[in-house]
Parts: sequence; C-alpha cells; structure tokens
Amino acid sequence: MPTITAFANSPDRGRGQARDMRLRWAFEEVGQPYDVRLVSFAEMKQPAHLALHPFGQIPTFEDGDLVLFETGAIVLHIAEHHDGLLPKDANARSRAIAWMFAALNTMEPPLVELGMAMLTERDKSWYEARLPLLTDRVRTRLGELSRHLGGADWLEGAFSAGDLLMVTVLRRLHASRILDDYPTLSSYVARGESRPAFRRAFDAQLAVFTAASAG
Repeated sequence: MPTITAFANSPDRGRGQARDMRLRWAFEEVGQPYDVRLVSFAEMKQPAHLALHPFGQIPTFEDGDLVLFETGAIVLHIAEHHDGLLPKDANARSRAIAWMFAALNTMEPPLVELGMAMLTERDKSWYEARLPLLTDRVRTRLGELSRHLGGADWLEGAFSAGDLLMVTVLRRLHASRILDDYPTLSSYVARGESRPAFRRAFDAQLAVFTAASAG
C-alpha cells in the first residue's frame, strides 16, 4: 500500500489546504487505499525525511522502491496508474495534464504570493503599495480562467486531475473572498468540493488536526 507523509500538526488548522490534501483526494477518486505517516516540523528537516524530500517539505509518496515528492508529480503518477483521473483519448489526456501544469505553474504562484503577503507583511512599510499589485495579478489570472471555463462544469470535458489540482489551488482564496467576484469559478470550486471523494479526503485530513488539537 502506498504511503504519504503529512503534517502532524497542520498550520492550515483543518481547512484542507495543506498539500497532502491533493494526494488524499486523488487516492479517493481512483479508489486506491493508502497509508499516512505524520511528521512534525522538526522531523521534516531530519536526514530521514530529507532523503525522501530534498527540500524538507510534505507530502512525499512511497510505493515499494519508488519515492516521489512534489504534489503534481505524485498526482500524475496516481492518475497514470489508476483509472478515473485522466481521459482515455490521447489528446484529451494531454490537455488534462496541461491543466495540471497550469494549476501549479500559472495559477498557484500569484495566489501564494498574495496570501503570504497578507499573512506576513501587513506591518511592513511597503505593504499598502504592494498589495494592489499582487491582487491585480491574481485577478488577471482569475479572469482568464473564468473566461475559458465559461459555462462548462470542468476544464476539459469530464472531471480530471487538472480539475483536482486547479480546485485545490483556487481554494486558497476562500479566506480573502476574492473568488466571490467570479461566480463561474466559485461554482466550479463548489462542484469540486461536493464530490464524495473530496469530502472523504477533507474529513481524513481534518481528523488529523482534530486529534492533534485534542492532544
């Protein structure tokens, strides 16, 4: 059974935004059981974990002799070895994979930069001047994605790994409420969150935080 690593005490406080959520959701979509090994922040920087993830982060993936890091690579591996996350048609499959890259390389960086600024830079002299620039970058990407999605339920036909990653990226905007200004994308995220596989993954991650808080 494959094993992934996750935060023993997640900083997202059970909101389903830690990146192991992406792996949990992928496993649930394809019906593949998996194990989870919880690691502390201190353990993430120790040699044993660094041997799995050279940057000392989570999640990692272990299955026999195979060890992977980076959520995009792991979700792609899961999708390629189990039915349910990539289309059978070769061209549609390639487009779904392209959306996986778009989610992580085009959409996520400006969202993360905005989120980190709002979290860590509010007391800095440059914050008020920088915030509109960061917000405009995010809104540009959201507008482009919304126009492409239009009235479709998913990015390219049926739900795919591209949608799985895109929804997890867009969920980063829940706290800022920016997504409320893009009803097409708000509905898109809600569709993703309503999938039974998402709910199972969310509940599994929330259970870890709940247990850690109780302890």
